[in-house]
Amino acid sequence: MGARDLVPGGSEGAQPLSARSRQPPEEEPRASSLPSIPNPFPELCSPSNSPILSSPALGQGPPREGVSHVVKVFGEDGACRSLEASAGTTARQLCETLVRRTRALQDHSWALVEQHQHLALERCLEDHESVVEVQSSWPPGADSRFVFRKNFAKYELFKSNASLFPEVMVSSCLEANKSMAHSELIQNFLNSGSCPEVQGFLQLREAGRKVWKRFYFSLRRSGLYYSTKGTSKDPRHLQYFADLTESNIYYVTQGKKHYGTPTEFGFCIKPYKVRSGVKGLKLLCSEDEQSRSCWMAAFRLFKYGMQLYRNYQQAQARLNQPPWIGPTPLRSVSDNALVAMDFSGCTGRVIENPSEVLTVALEEAQAWRKKTTHRYSLPAACQSSPLSAAIHRTQPWFHGRISREDTQQLIGRQGLVDGVFLVRESQRNPKGFVLSLCHLQRVKHYLILPSEEEGRLYFTMDDGQTRFADLIQLVEFHQINRGILPCKLRHYCTCVAL
Repeated sequence: MGARDLVPGGSEGAQPLSARSRQPPEEEPRASSLPSIPNPFPELCSPSNSPILSSPALGQGPPREGVSHVVKVFGEDGACRSLEASAGTTARQLCETLVRRTRALQDHSWALVEQHQHLALERCLEDHESVVEVQSSWPPGADSRFVFRKNFAKYELFKSNASLFPEVMVSSCLEANKSMAHSELIQNFLNSGSCPEVQGFLQLREAGRKVWKRFYFSLRRSGLYYSTKGTSKDPRHLQYFADLTESNIYYVTQGKKHYGTPTEFGFCIKPYKVRSGVKGLKLLCSEDEQSRSCWMAAFRLFKYGMQLYRNYQQAQARLNQPPWIGPTPLRSVSDNALVAMDFSGCTGRVIENPSEVLTVALEEAQAWRKKTTHRYSLPAACQSSPLSAAIHRTQPWFHGRISREDTQQLIGRQGLVDGVFLVRESQRNPKGFVLSLCHLQRVKHYLILPSEEEGRLYFTMDDGQTRFADLIQLVEFHQINRGILPCKLRHYCTCVAL
């Protein structure tokens, strides 16, 4: 059974409601009723070397089936909602419930983030993970929680234009002495017979000490190793460090403050058996964000394999599904009386063929898109008015008087992916605005200045070479054309209120 209902959290006497959600609940089969699945990755077997895949035991054991559990989810503004969920509720199902309740735009970038605030650790739950099972692994009274927010980087590793794996860090590229297409590299990761190694230098914090030392690490199917002698991969010099099957990997959010990390690009391997405290955490630190992203993506691929790719395929299928073909379409009595019409001829006719209906709808959308593109690719100044000067405040990409530092953190939390952006008010120029854009895992800031000519107000980023009537026109233009920017605007940062 999926997540059922939501009520605002944090108030006295607040209880989950009992009305069912619109979407039919998905029953999860009991573990005992699942068929035996041969493990395609033998090196990922549990210590018993069982060839059958099984779920790890978290905390005091898996939650009981048929029992409802209360799950609290926080927004980025600190507001909280409570959900009633069954033991089989997945992170994807919970996110879909929250999207419906908040009336947010549905896409596969919504994510549920597990945070351990006292440890400064967080990770994005995979779509197939059981939310109740993860929650049951937390120690009683801990300040751990779930946060609902965007994560544009969640499936970036499966996109052909992604460059998450530098050639110098992938053994197959080094051995072949040639570059490898990203899609081919991902296939090799998912193929148990030709899985490459990921290798490189990382800073390691010694157990029980605050000293960090630099070692050469190698990530293989069988686990994570580091060399005790330079870059040697001789078995005599390799020291076993961590088991992927019995651990989760987390971002370290405030590494220098909590752990004295050499850089801000720390991450942590947290074994399932470590329920609270710093003892038992395996703390690592990369030289830059690209290196950390590579290690994090490789850990996910090694740990989840084809399951991760199936999650991506299912997310794409849901994204490409037209809303009117959804499993639970909302239709009123008047909708049932509507028919598709063709007015291209002298007289109108009713279109009865469903395939023709879809074709006509797509052609009409394409024609409208061309009109809109032409309008915004040739911006024209318009008479200034209070409405045009303030209409941007209604847009989800506008964040008002947010500081530069908070902007960097927000974009970093929602995914350092090319094209992630927001627009904010300038702190230095009281009449200006700033477009903050992520490119090559760095956040860049572009000043937008208003200007007036012959009584007409316009906005520009290039000293008047390209003029826009308002900020909406500016954003929509750069979603289609790169202009002076290093990349097009692809994803806007947004925060929803729970």
